[in-house]
Amino acid sequence: MASLLIVEDDQLIASSLSRGLRGAGYEVEVATSVAEATCSYSEVDLVLCDLGLPDGDGLDLIAEMAEARPSLPIIALTARAEEADVVSGLTVGAVDYVVKPFRLAELQARIAAQLRRTGSTTAQVLEIGDLRIDRDARRAFVSGAEIELRPREFDLLTRLALDAGRVVSREVLMQDVWDEHWWGSTKTLDVHMNGIRRKLGEAPGTPSRITAIRGVGYRLET
Repeated sequence: MASLLIVEDDQLIASSLSRGLRGAGYEVEVATSVAEATCSYSEVDLVLCDLGLPDGDGLDLIAEMAEARPSLPIIALTARAEEADVVSGLTVGAVDYVVKPFRLAELQARIAAQLRRTGSTTAQVLEIGDLRIDRDARRAFVSGAEIELRPREFDLLTRLALDAGRVVSREVLMQDVWDEHWWGSTKTLDVHMNGIRRKLGEAPGTPSRITAIRGVGYRLET
């Protein structure tokens, strides 16, 4: 299991991001300052680093980490979107640059790509009974037969599979598969779940691999 360090002083962003990444199968540490990050980055597989930190500049921290561990992938996370800031981040040692606000699914894809390059990754093939999900290829199979899922359907099924046997709340599903800034109706979640069930070959009213917990969320049965 790959380990990540999130360097972020905004507690809301840090907690939301760490929860989503833990749900995706990563071990996650959080540092809220340059000082904390300096004590934590030596053992992790990848760093997500904010640039605006309370006790120093994130660019200086990235430069320090890149010099100490040249093979450590560092992704800059920041609200600074100017081209000069992007160039500065990449120049001092970041391998990628993600501007806030961002979608968690996109960030996860960027993390997975960097970890593949360094040989550290979380499980990319999930198997729950006769259901098989290949996360790299974004393909899903039931009893060996491929099922065609829309992008959101694939992300939802994968998110449930990562916590198979446990209830994943509606709020977490909306945040992890859509993003933390989603303010629309969560009814879209039910529509997507019904679509997934149909594509899994389940008719309305028959037993399902996906159990709805009324008012709470969904559980993928093991």
